[in-house]
Amino acid sequence: MQRLVILGGGYGGMKIMQELLPKDLPDDVEIYLVDRLPYHCLKTEYYALAAGTESDQEVRVPFPEHEQLHYYFGNVTSIDEENQQIHFDNKEPLSFDKLVIGLGSVDKYHGVPGAEEHTYSIQSMEKTRRTCEALNNLPPHSHVSIVGAGLSGVELASELRESRTDLTIHLFDRGDTILPMFPKRLSNYVHNWFEKNDVDVVSNSNITKVEADGLYNHDQWFPSDATIWTAGIQPNQIVQNLNAEEDDSGRIILTKHHHLQHNEDIFVVGDCASLPHAPSAQLAESQGEQIVTILKKQWNHEELPDEMPKMKLKGVLGSLGKKHGFGMMGEKAAVTGRVARLLKSGVLWMYKYHSGV
Repeated sequence: MQRLVILGGGYGGMKIMQELLPKDLPDDVEIYLVDRLPYHCLKTEYYALAAGTESDQEVRVPFPEHEQLHYYFGNVTSIDEENQQIHFDNKEPLSFDKLVIGLGSVDKYHGVPGAEEHTYSIQSMEKTRRTCEALNNLPPHSHVSIVGAGLSGVELASELRESRTDLTIHLFDRGDTILPMFPKRLSNYVHNWFEKNDVDVVSNSNITKVEADGLYNHDQWFPSDATIWTAGIQPNQIVQNLNAEEDDSGRIILTKHHHLQHNEDIFVVGDCASLPHAPSAQLAESQGEQIVTILKKQWNHEELPDEMPKMKLKGVLGSLGKKHGFGMMGEKAAVTGRVARLLKSGVLWMYKYHSGV
């Protein structure tokens, strides 16, 4: 039997299993999924878990079941390319013939003193649970700082505002305007929502130091009873240790067929891959579909395509609490308000209840 090992049951890993298991997995291939947790986590919804508006169970989906699918739960410590083995901190090594690395990302602190030690995170299920506990145990009228006003920071700030109306919330944004990747109309809509709901957006910020009880924006001190970091990501440390070429963000530069340049048996999917779009669940799924195409051709000893299809995103949707939202459908259609929030809820419902095999 040939062994395909998938490191990480995130959006890319799930898509690969969904595409292969129903009918396209050869009889002589078995899949081993490696993860620390026994279920797929909806990382795009971690902001709601952190804010206390969704339960733990609502942000996870069962892994698929199949006679050719096996699970290996543990904490990966290294990848041995030469001997084709995955090493763990407390388990026997796992060998592979084909490997898909989808270990996801971790926070990037940009060298800010105290940021790693004194901030909370929503980058993993374990860290989000700790963030949830800290936020929901805050005394009345506490101060919360959210560093980073990208999609995660915006959704967390709005959800937390609805969850805890007593809190003073500061959202620190490095730019002149919030969410500059969206059209000006959407950016203004989100900014106006924050103004109406008493969330302080601090523009042109530069966090220079974080301490246990607050932070410095430039030279100005902001007291903070809890600080959440959403100001950038970088590849998992295991991926950083690979002997592979990286882009300026530390992501692995792959061939057009999504495998390492020096090893056609090792693929990288999701946040750790250098791709033409910013990391997202949708992008990881699109890439996962293409990796399945390559795997099937390799197993069948077929010639690989000269070019791969361009990965197109269907749009981006964000929430502002439970009743309002914003986003782009395709490249031009902007949506705001209740319609945008309903669309996002519908997309999430479809994913949660149609992800099995």
